[in-house]
Amino acid sequence: MIVVTGATGNVGRTLVRLLAGTGEQVTAVARHITQADVPESVRAVAADLSDVESLRPALERADALFLLVAGEDPQGLVGAAKAAGVRKIVLLSSQGAGTRPQAYRHAGMFEEAVRESGLGWTILRSGGMASNAYAWAEPVRLHRTAAASFGDMGLPFIDPDDVAAAGAAVLREAGHDGATYVLTGPAATSPRERAAAIGQALGEPVRFVEQTRQEAHEQMAQFMPLPVVEGTLAILGEPTPEEQRVSPDVERILGRAPRPFGEWAARNAAAFR
Repeated sequence: MIVVTGATGNVGRTLVRLLAGTGEQVTAVARHITQADVPESVRAVAADLSDVESLRPALERADALFLLVAGEDPQGLVGAAKAAGVRKIVLLSSQGAGTRPQAYRHAGMFEEAVRESGLGWTILRSGGMASNAYAWAEPVRLHRTAAASFGDMGLPFIDPDDVAAAGAAVLREAGHDGATYVLTGPAATSPRERAAAIGQALGEPVRFVEQTRQEAHEQMAQFMPLPVVEGTLAILGEPTPEEQRVSPDVERILGRAPRPFGEWAARNAAAFR
C-alpha cells in the first residue's frame, strides 16, 4: 500500500492516477478529499499534515509514503509512519532546501527528519513548477495579461506531471534509497516567455506586465511565510548557477527528457480561456 499526501494537488492528483494505473494499492490523503476525487480503486482518507493523529488511519497497512513538506511536526509525521510499519518515504521538497537553506529551513527540517528516520528514503527537490502560472489564470481570462517581476530572468521550471512521474518511479522501483534528486524542466524560460507560451496555447497574445520587486513581495506575502517570500524572490531575481542549471535527474529517473513549458501550457489551456 502506498499513501500519497497532497493527493488533490498539482503533483498528487497525477501521482495517484499513475500509481493506480499500474495496479498499486493506493491511499490518497488530503484535507478535504472525498471518494469522488480519486479513481475507483483508490481509498480516500481526509487528514491534515498539521495534525499527526489525523494521518494515522491513512497509514494502516502502508508500505510506502509520499510526503509533502506541510505542517510543523516532521518528526511526528515520520514517527507515525514508522510506527505504522512504513518502510519507505519519498519526500517532495524544494530545490531551495539545498541552494538557500536559511530561507527554506522548513523544508530542511523535513529532509533531516526523513534522513534520520532509519527507513528507506528518497528526496525529490523540485524547482519551480509550471503550475505556478495558474496565478495568471484570472488576469489572462479577463484581460489577456500576465504580471510578474524579473520578466527576462530564465529558470528551468518543471511540469508537475513530471514530478509525479518521478515520484511514481522512485516509489515503485529499487535503487533510489538514499538519493536526493533535483527535478527541473528541460530549459530555462523567463516569465515573459511563459506568458507568450500561454498565449500561443490560447491562439491569441497575452501581454506581459513587469512588476516591481515590491509589488511581487506584497502579492506573495498574502499566501507565503515571509522567509519563503524572500527566498523565492531571490531565486526568481538573482538565481545561483545551480538554480539556473538544467538537472539531469528527471531523465535519469524516467529515461526521457522532461517536458517543456509549452507542452504544459497547451495541456492546461482551458484554465486560461
